[in-house]
Amino acid sequence: MSLDYTTYVAQISNIMSVSSATSQFQTMLPGMIDYAEQRIYRELNLIATRIINSASSLTANNRVFTLPTDQGRFVTVTSVNVITPAGTPAASGTRNVLQHMPQNFVDYIGPTNTSSAASDIPIAFYMKDQNTIIVGPAPGAAYNVEVIGTIRPTPLSSANPTTFLTLYLPDLFIAASMTFGSGYQRDFGSQADNPAQAVSWETQYEKLFASANAEELRKKYNEEAYK
Repeated sequence: MSLDYTTYVAQISNIMSVSSATSQFQTMLPGMIDYAEQRIYRELNLIATRIINSASSLTANNRVFTLPTDQGRFVTVTSVNVITPAGTPAASGTRNVLQHMPQNFVDYIGPTNTSSAASDIPIAFYMKDQNTIIVGPAPGAAYNVEVIGTIRPTPLSSANPTTFLTLYLPDLFIAASMTFGSGYQRDFGSQADNPAQAVSWETQYEKLFASANAEELRKKYNEEAYK
């Protein structure tokens, strides 16, 4: 059965035997959600977190490109395509795949922010930091960019009542949440006088993780089996 924010809170409250209306529970809840989501997203290589974002463009005579965040913040970037002609959307233009290269190579082929001609197109990039890439050589025009990679989705909340985890992996999400909640609950009240509870939920999480990972690998079979 899938969950939404309301049913998730109700299930956690029921399992922990604590009213969801208490101030302690409400203080703990965001941390529980963050722990469960971050852990699952880091440990499972989910197709659901892959996106193709074509909402941004390069700036002429500027090697620096800030990754778009309108669909979520990028965790990893696997590919960057520059779309030609300049100003053409990805759906109707030509994709020019940039090679992911070391910084010294990109700096060698594009040492300055000044392009030699309006037709100059970058051919390589490197990750400057988590949110920025450097392309080389510098673009001669404002070419649209298509970024492909993995994002961190919007967290579960009352304003974002469903996520991939609540819809497709609710059991794993509950187990991860209770690993956090059980550790917190030891100081929460008399209901928590069970030092093995967190260990039990961690064991359950590991079992559910293995089955979720097997399912995710099946999704990728046709894509990767013949590489």
